[in-house]
Amino acid sequence: MGTPELLLTALAEDPAGLLPARQQMALSLGWHIVLACFGVAFPAIIFAMHWRGIYRDDADALVLAQRWAKVSAVLFAIGAVSGTVLSFEMGLLWPGLMGTYGDVLGLPFAFEGLAFFLEAIFLGIYLYGWGRMPPRRHLLMIVPMAFMGIFGAFCVIAVNAWMNVPVGFDVVDGRVTNIDPWAVLLNPGAFFQFLHMWIAAYMVVGFLIASVYAVGMLKGRRDRRHRLGFTVPFVFASLATIVQPVVGHLLGGRLAETQPAKLAAFELATETESPSPLVVGGFLIDGEVRWALEIPYLGSLFARNSFSKGVQGLDTIPVEDQPPVNITHWAFQSMVGIGTLLVLVVVLYWFARWRGRDLLDHRLFLRFISISGVLAVIAMEAGWIATEVGRQPWIVYGVMRTSEGAGSNSGLWWLLGITAVVYAAMTAGAVLVLRSMARRWRAGEEDLPSPYGPEAQLPHGSARR
Repeated sequence: MGTPELLLTALAEDPAGLLPARQQMALSLGWHIVLACFGVAFPAIIFAMHWRGIYRDDADALVLAQRWAKVSAVLFAIGAVSGTVLSFEMGLLWPGLMGTYGDVLGLPFAFEGLAFFLEAIFLGIYLYGWGRMPPRRHLLMIVPMAFMGIFGAFCVIAVNAWMNVPVGFDVVDGRVTNIDPWAVLLNPGAFFQFLHMWIAAYMVVGFLIASVYAVGMLKGRRDRRHRLGFTVPFVFASLATIVQPVVGHLLGGRLAETQPAKLAAFELATETESPSPLVVGGFLIDGEVRWALEIPYLGSLFARNSFSKGVQGLDTIPVEDQPPVNITHWAFQSMVGIGTLLVLVVVLYWFARWRGRDLLDHRLFLRFISISGVLAVIAMEAGWIATEVGRQPWIVYGVMRTSEGAGSNSGLWWLLGITAVVYAAMTAGAVLVLRSMARRWRAGEEDLPSPYGPEAQLPHGSARR
């Protein structure tokens, strides 16, 4: 940690647009990433439910698939707005970054835009196809929609991975040359970082949907439809929760070579120790770790896959190249702690089911599941905070500092305020629309009227009212 004088000097030298740009990106990305999870994971969950409805002749599953498709349309529409905002923000908030490396990042951003439009097209076909297309062909419309959601997410994650491990260009006489856009898209960090986020999306969406039906069961709605609505997304969430620690470990194993400062902040390692302990909790205050629990050897085991290799300490890294240590450390530990809790709950549920006990009959379990979606979102947000804050002070690691990527426009504070109001309005609107849809479904309006389009013949042969 630097002295107060050094911190004040650094703040005085930062461009006027740096702090509002950071705050706005945190707001925009933190808000949009939840909706992006639904674009990535929800189509596969809907596919599973729709497949069950067709191939197992399950009427309840078909009803749920149709309902979830309409929910996904609402979330997709809102996500389109927030995603458009983000596309403009990159150039507006970070002119130094995009002015220098815009040509480097052009290909993944172009592919992401193409994937977004194709996803929207097939979502529209799927929504309009209910009662108008042969069942199996209609089901297959989800496949390209799901693939485009995944591919678009990969393109965005590849850009972020490139910011952590920059490749695919040379700097000659201060100019970026010899650009290899495919090397950027397929950079060394892209696969595991994407895999980590992809699995996180299934955790977030699976637990959020399951939590909605858990709340319904707490209110006495214990019909088969509620149990099915809980079980299918919970299966996806369970698989993702079990696999995620393995993927996270593989991703984190690269940090000792690629980003030692971030790893030192994760582990709260002030000095290089061999072996290194696992530090649970604690704060770095005046260069000393306080109020922490240290478990010998586990730091080396988790970070370096060894009982003897040490974690490089912060004392070997210049103060000006260190991230905000306490924020990075606690974000990482929050992600790991919540993830571990969710693993234990998933294992408990399936172990009890294997032994013939149904935990859905226990209100305590349902109460926990009712907040599991929120916990999964917090864990994902904490993971992104750990990733992004841990990379500081670099916007492109080792190449461009964040202060160099920002502009000098102090008027960005007004833009931040307007964006916060817009996002608050979109959140309120989404909640109102989804609650209205849920109320009408509970009242028996299975096929909500569409404001346009011809009358469709429903599967059982009756016309839309």
